[in-house]
Amino acid sequence: MAFHEVRFPANLSFGSVGGPERRTEIVTLANGFEERNTPWEHSRRRYDAGVGLRSLDDVEALIAFFEARRGQMFGFRWKDWSDYKSGKASRVVSAFDQIIGAGDGKTVQFHLCKTYRSGAETYLRPILKPVAGSVVVAVDRDLKMEGLEFSVDPTRGLITFETPPDTGVVISAGFEFDVAVRFDTDRIQTSVASFQAGDVPNVPVVEVRV
Repeated sequence: MAFHEVRFPANLSFGSVGGPERRTEIVTLANGFEERNTPWEHSRRRYDAGVGLRSLDDVEALIAFFEARRGQMFGFRWKDWSDYKSGKASRVVSAFDQIIGAGDGKTVQFHLCKTYRSGAETYLRPILKPVAGSVVVAVDRDLKMEGLEFSVDPTRGLITFETPPDTGVVISAGFEFDVAVRFDTDRIQTSVASFQAGDVPNVPVVEVRV
């Protein structure tokens, strides 16, 4: 898939509106009960990049970014300010935020992931676009050093250890991450007069599978 490993300006995405979207197919039976099913294993996020624009300079930066991506042609990174850390938003990233696997004495590669919990239910979200330099890792609660004991592929969310972790040890990680998205339009309409009056353009952005 055509993707540029560049982040949409974070100062422009701050204040944007958006979040996860699910697809649920609902059939109402003759007795009034429902059958519900979903073809999606993972949610898909949508945002409006126009809400974060505060000045004409912001509009110029948006247009430059849009043109460089050729509209919907190329995907890019997006910082979701409401959900961009492995742990709580108010806390510093910790190597013990998320359990990403267990050692078996052979496997050296593990994918980053984030678990969402509510009551007894959980949802495991793959993290494919970690922020370079933000990933910290621990094996059996022993902190590991990036570059010496493990490496990170920030384009796939993959951790690779120099030596396979021992059987049964817990592997945990902390990180910041972006969302892989693209513009959901091939046209941006702006007006200097309307912008100065307080109106902002509608710039839809949608998550893509990578």
